[in-house]
Amino acid sequence: MASFSAMAADEVTLQLKWVTQAQFAGYYVAQDKGFYEEAGLDVTINPGGPDIAPPQVIAGGGADVIVDWMPSALASREKGVALVNIAQPFAKSGMMLTCLKETGVESPDDFPGRTLGVWFFGNEYPFLSWMSKLGIPTDGSEKGVTVLKQGFNVDPLLQKQADCISTMTYNEYWQVIDAGITEDQLNVFKYEDQGVATLEDGLYVLEDNLKDEAFVEKMGRFVAASMKGWQWAKENPEDAAMIVLDNDATGAQTEKHQIRMMQEIAKLLDDDGKLDEAAYQRTVDSLLSGGSDPVITKKPEGAWSHAVTDKASM
Repeated sequence: MASFSAMAADEVTLQLKWVTQAQFAGYYVAQDKGFYEEAGLDVTINPGGPDIAPPQVIAGGGADVIVDWMPSALASREKGVALVNIAQPFAKSGMMLTCLKETGVESPDDFPGRTLGVWFFGNEYPFLSWMSKLGIPTDGSEKGVTVLKQGFNVDPLLQKQADCISTMTYNEYWQVIDAGITEDQLNVFKYEDQGVATLEDGLYVLEDNLKDEAFVEKMGRFVAASMKGWQWAKENPEDAAMIVLDNDATGAQTEKHQIRMMQEIAKLLDDDGKLDEAAYQRTVDSLLSGGSDPVITKKPEGAWSHAVTDKASM
């Protein structure tokens, strides 16, 4: 790595999918611990938020690489933003439906007639695919479910507006617990366990950039250093959470929540960040199966590449 220090560092701008939190700890750790610097990189990490769509940011030239969920990335690709998955640090999905036991929802067979909280802005796709697979309409009919457009909070469950709400294993679920509801008062249905999980938090670049060998090589260094950051975060969850808090300009995050988030994130991570083709295919199949309103209308071509992770492992 010493050869890089003599040269000017290559600049990389990373756009996150959401606000600064342990969901992105690996990148903050790689920056804090000097892993990017060792790789000859000068990395700028831009947090996301409710008004920031990473595909729009990269399409407008505001980032070199973005973190996004595959359903959103593939939908964007079909609409003309030629995103390509270059690495997949998250091997598993953290999505689940969390239900109050008192509502009597014990299994997916109990969903019809219920009100279920669902996130939108691209996050509804896995849910709609799941309901399609179960043959449950989402039109509010007697044999279907009523979909409540859920904000990025857990209020509908706490206020009994919904029988079940969308939560992530590493975030909203613990907000429910922190609100005073105990784990034995809840039933959870993980998308992974239901066989309808789609890939989350992958790294995406614009397809044209992959024609440039220097860009591929630079991204290889970026992915290798990022995965080193993720490995460190996995092994040191409390310290990683502190690094995240140091980078939280809003001051909105708490130590307890971030440590817990990092511990849960660690369960979802992959070792080398290389996209698993079977998991990719499962995601595509799920997105194509949305009945009359599929997320994507045809099988994507060229939506992923191992070129960068191959470089990263060299």
